Amino acid sequence: MATVVHGLLRASGTSVLAAGGPGDTPPVTVPRDPAREAARRELAKRMYHENDPSLFERALKAFWNWLDDLFGSAAGPTPGGAVGLLVVILFVLAVLAALWWRLGTPRRRPARAAAVLFDDGPRSAAEHRAAAEAHAAQSHWSQAVQERMRAVVRSLEERAVLDIRPGRTADEAAAEAGRALPAHTGRLRAAAREFDDVTYGGRAASEQSYQRLAELDRDLERARPAHADSAATTAHSSSQGAAE
Repeated sequence: MATVVHGLLRASGTSVLAAGGPGDTPPVTVPRDPAREAARRELAKRMYHENDPSLFERALKAFWNWLDDLFGSAAGPTPGGAVGLLVVILFVLAVLAALWWRLGTPRRRPARAAAVLFDDGPRSAAEHRAAAEAHAAQSHWSQAVQERMRAVVRSLEERAVLDIRPGRTADEAAAEAGRALPAHTGRLRAAAREFDDVTYGGRAASEQSYQRLAELDRDLERARPAHADSAATTAHSSSQGAAE
């Protein structure tokens, strides 16, 4: 009879916690949902989870299970099963090694040490100076430095200090101009480095760097090339010798 009563109580959503004597008092019951919540709180205590695997261990186990399933599914349709799959993998590796040996290590294209100074259509030195001043007025110092360096080189070309040569870099222009204007060699090289750092090195220019370059531009306009001075001296000496 007690078994029947217990079954009826479970069917109606209750659980028997305790019972009195036979037929004395009705059994004490607790509804199913509070009982389930009490069990959940009890099982959530730390003492029941001291030996649980860590998050890393669970992730590692999941990875190995995934890898095992992957190879298992791949080995299924492969002739020979897992052994056949291993043979296929070794064959692919051998082909890759042969291609590597045959073609060699992939070579990266060497980066250019410096790109060309003028990357657009030809403009006069005055036009480059005007563009530089316009950028400087807006505090765009990097663009101002670029245009001022182009103005310096274009001005030297217009004065025949440098020959007009497409594809010339800032470093090449500074080296060639330094031979014609040796008194300004150091400042020309510094200006070329500033141009390269701003244009290809990603460094931002400052107002001071632009002012130094603008001052160099003005000084170079007044400078006389060394070969012109030599020619003038030679001509003067020749005229004196003829007079004597």
